[in-house]
Amino acid sequence: MRVLQAPQFPFSVTRIGVTMQRTTHRSLLLARPVLVALAAAVALTATSCAKSEDDAADGKKSTAAADAGQKVAEPKPGSKTCTIDAYGGKKIDLKDATVGFSQSEKEANPFRIAETQSIKDEAAKRGVKLLTANAQSQFSKQISDVQDLLAKGADLLVIAPLNSDGWDPVLQAAAAKKVPIVTIDRKINATACKDYVSFIASDFVEQGRRAADQMIEATGGKGEVAILLGSAGNNVTTERTKGFKERVAEKAPGLKVVFEQTGDFTREKGQQVTEQLIQSKPGIKGIYAENDEMGLGAVAALKGAGKKAGDVKIVTVDGTRNAVQGVVDGWISGVIESNPRFGPLAFQTLDDFTQGKEVPQDVIIQDSAYDSDNAQQDLGKAY
Repeated sequence: MRVLQAPQFPFSVTRIGVTMQRTTHRSLLLARPVLVALAAAVALTATSCAKSEDDAADGKKSTAAADAGQKVAEPKPGSKTCTIDAYGGKKIDLKDATVGFSQSEKEANPFRIAETQSIKDEAAKRGVKLLTANAQSQFSKQISDVQDLLAKGADLLVIAPLNSDGWDPVLQAAAAKKVPIVTIDRKINATACKDYVSFIASDFVEQGRRAADQMIEATGGKGEVAILLGSAGNNVTTERTKGFKERVAEKAPGLKVVFEQTGDFTREKGQQVTEQLIQSKPGIKGIYAENDEMGLGAVAALKGAGKKAGDVKIVTVDGTRNAVQGVVDGWISGVIESNPRFGPLAFQTLDDFTQGKEVPQDVIIQDSAYDSDNAQQDLGKAY
């Protein structure tokens, strides 16, 4: 339907109907009955189109979003828990508390955008006061950020760590004030139920295994493959690499990892490293990128080198909309999901804990995956 540019009426036409605004120019309004009638007709037409097109799309999107929330995997037998008594904190009502959230990375990455928004949305939904800080991918800044959140009166902390080591100053400051900490996505190398309460994340080793399964299927289990490693110094990179290599060695000894280099979880670095890879290993058959952004950088490098979709099989981890679209378009063979929507689980864990209930020390998320069979229909679940 062609969109018409409406004249400047003393009211506004919106996508879902007409919103009347009061005006002091009453005489002008009364002098233009024809224009008012015309505007009403335009609004009615716009509303009709919205219901047949936009509303249908919105309904589909909201259904997909509802289905895309984090789901907790069944805890393993003997999984450890934590209580406020064991931790040494104090019972408080979450609604009366101030929660501090520390984001680690620049929000150019869709994963981080979705992660932060999920935290903000859940805080707003629960009516909880939220303080936020972004370390802009600088670890020293993240340490000072969290110390600042404590100084501003945060009663509880949710931290998305940049690195796994080096958190002693924060842990000591939080312990002194008896402020419980929940970490998400990346683990802090410290003692659960002593230095922090719970760690909420995916099973990164299993993600690596599932990525290997997709690579084995895409390549037939033979040939040379490369790994675009994530940033050094955190458990995500270590565990996704471990899972991938173990599964390849177990199931496809004919698949050889001949190249490994860090892409620092960024698209630009992923592209640069892949450009080097193409030069040094022109016969490369597959690329395992430990996040979507590096995988999309690899796609850009392959396109720049004149390759066609599918010439080099790419498997990534995350589940961003652009990567899933890459599966639809044939440039990416598969994507293992790593769901960033931590808000509901993080706040529920804090709520249960501050009420004195037992909470798991490790809350493991059950992730889905995308391939050529479901990427198109599940695109709405991506972020």
